[in-house]
Amino acid sequence: MSKRAQSLSPAAAAAEAVKSYIRIHREELSRDGELLALLLPERFAGKPVHDLQRHVIDQLRAENTALKSGRDRFRDAPPSPEAPPARVRSLIFDLLDARSFEETLGIAVDAAEAFGAAKASLYVEAEDKSPKHGATVRIVRPGTAAMLLRDANRYTVLKRAAARFLGETAGHYQSAIVFRLQLERDGPPLLYALWFADPHRPDTEVDLCFFADALERSFRAWLDLPKV
Repeated sequence: MSKRAQSLSPAAAAAEAVKSYIRIHREELSRDGELLALLLPERFAGKPVHDLQRHVIDQLRAENTALKSGRDRFRDAPPSPEAPPARVRSLIFDLLDARSFEETLGIAVDAAEAFGAAKASLYVEAEDKSPKHGATVRIVRPGTAAMLLRDANRYTVLKRAAARFLGETAGHYQSAIVFRLQLERDGPPLLYALWFADPHRPDTEVDLCFFADALERSFRAWLDLPKV
């Protein structure tokens, strides 16, 4: 027994008829500028359209001009007090341009000079003692992050003697800034440390926090991990 077709109101039936007509004659209707102006008023701004091709070209030209103007204003505008300095922006652009996870690791390690540090290092907690990704990521004992960064602190400043907890030689560095990069909600944290040989370490915490946030997101994207 076949099901009876669902009855439609006159308005709904008329709308379905119009849709069917448009599907059948879409090529012909696509050349009708007046009809398109009625269907897409936000694109045609209520103006009469007689030459559709010319209208589309003019619209694209106007949009392109507006985009170039916005780009030029952004390029020539003085930096905002809240904007990161040029060195941090350059590093973040490098992260965006990276073509592999290994290249992103290299950017993190090579960033030391931009922040006035002698060296940058990455550490991950694991029972296995072998380094990860070659020698770029070193292994530290489970619980190291909780010991160095108590409570929920995002970063900490270490004195020279604390270098031993990360397997570094204390005599080479006066201090370090260590960041916790949480890639997974329940996974082991990744530690990012910058080591300073000069006791008069530059005031870089704010800039480093900004870069560490970008680095964390880049790692998470490359490893296809969900947002924390």
